[in-house]
Amino acid sequence: MPKAKSKSAVKKRFRISKHGKAVCSHPDRGHGHAPFNGATGRRLRKRMVLNATWSELVRNMVKGS
Repeated sequence: MPKAKSKSAVKKRFRISKHGKAVCSHPDRGHGHAPFNGATGRRLRKRMVLNATWSELVRNMVKGS
């Protein structure tokens, strides 16, 4: 049986933390930030940590199994 390929798009957008959680940047970070207040901008600047279910799916796509 051939090896499973890892998903290149997932590897570009997510990384796996030391404890196995998937970490990515928040959506809505492109352009058009004038309606955002300061608190929203600061919150979107931080990384987003996915829950256990999504982290497991992303981990499998990154390692290719």
